[in-house]
Amino acid sequence: MAVVTKAVKGTQDIMPDEVYKNQFIEQIMLDIAGKFGFREIRTPVFEHTELFQRGVGETTDVVQKEMYTFDDKGGRSITLRPEGTAGAARAFLEHGLFNEALPQKLCYILNCYRYEKPQAGRWREFQQFGVEMLGTASPAADAEIISLAKEIFAFLGVEGLQLELNSIGCPECRKNYHNALREYFEARKDKLCPTCLGRLEKNPMRILDCKSPICHEVAKDAPAILDYICDDCSAHFESVKKYLDKMNIEYVINPRIVRGLDYYTRTVFEFVSTEIGAQGTVCGGGRYDGLLEELGGPHTPSLGFAMGTGRLLMVMQAQGIEIPAPPTCDIYVAPMGENASFEAAAIVADLRASGVSAQTDVVGRSLKAQMKYADKIGAKYTMVLGDDELNSKTAKLKNMATGETTEAGLDGFADSFMEFIIKEETAALNASLGGELDGVDLSAILNQQF
Repeated sequence: MAVVTKAVKGTQDIMPDEVYKNQFIEQIMLDIAGKFGFREIRTPVFEHTELFQRGVGETTDVVQKEMYTFDDKGGRSITLRPEGTAGAARAFLEHGLFNEALPQKLCYILNCYRYEKPQAGRWREFQQFGVEMLGTASPAADAEIISLAKEIFAFLGVEGLQLELNSIGCPECRKNYHNALREYFEARKDKLCPTCLGRLEKNPMRILDCKSPICHEVAKDAPAILDYICDDCSAHFESVKKYLDKMNIEYVINPRIVRGLDYYTRTVFEFVSTEIGAQGTVCGGGRYDGLLEELGGPHTPSLGFAMGTGRLLMVMQAQGIEIPAPPTCDIYVAPMGENASFEAAAIVADLRASGVSAQTDVVGRSLKAQMKYADKIGAKYTMVLGDDELNSKTAKLKNMATGETTEAGLDGFADSFMEFIIKEETAALNASLGGELDGVDLSAILNQQF
């Protein structure tokens, strides 16, 4: 039978044998962010379109070309979130977090949506981990979130990422820069794409971020923003660099980084890989001191970053970094007959309540088919239950790796199985250490693991 439909272009199914990789790195991200004082926030997958128009910027590629926007049944314009910062900023204002202790440190893991041409490292639905620090203008904060990203990469064993750094100044000092850009691009406007011709008057900095190869070539000799930033922005940037130097975080200055969203001010940065093709930016962020004010709130200097989990996994795969496999089934209880099936259901319920990963037959397979299934799911132990086992209240516990069997009583089996596992783990650990733990009681420690 033909499949009714396929996944929408630019989206992907993450299957069970791959999901654990996402879960592994996501948990590490949240744990490390927690050490820095960040707390998780969860915001809606869609927002009022105006939020992104005002926050992200009407002249950005995101707003002009990439947003999934529709009218709901009430006639309101709604947009699937293309990024996480605007929603977090909206929640910060709506729930009055500016009245709490500042800075507020928020983090999130979410799905975002952009209508772009799908290619390696770029999807129309993608996952992001992000952090937002709201309520501080200090350059120490800039260095702290950069160090957070750096620690995530280090913990995962990712190497070879280059930190690229720039300052795009404040709205005041950017005025002179905009004039210089207009003069530069005006003399070359016959080569610009139609979108960039519209940006020339409104926001010429957006031309620097255009994805058109022709516009990119035209922009390569454009004036650099660092030649135009004011004294305050220059001093802030120098302080950021000094903090990074003190923290032994290497970086290169890239005066062409402007980031793709209009809310950025002063510090912008990217962690870039050369191992995943054209879409090499694994993490990007910076400061957005005017965003909260633009959304109707008080002046609240803020900053953050977003990290694409899909691209990060691509880098890890390219570098041969293995992610620990998820735990498999501890024990499979194979019943033969209806009475044994009832007993098996009760046994696995007790085992699961004790923290053991246990499964039993829910299909009605033959014993041979059950053993094949147990092997496929990676069961460490199996136990067959039939009329003889039920009558004698004992069964044989089989180690699937070694083939060894052990007699086990069915009464209080969950507790005795836990004791058995602890003994087995103790023996295996001692053997791996060459007998160094002879005479040491590790049961209390191992018991905590189960």
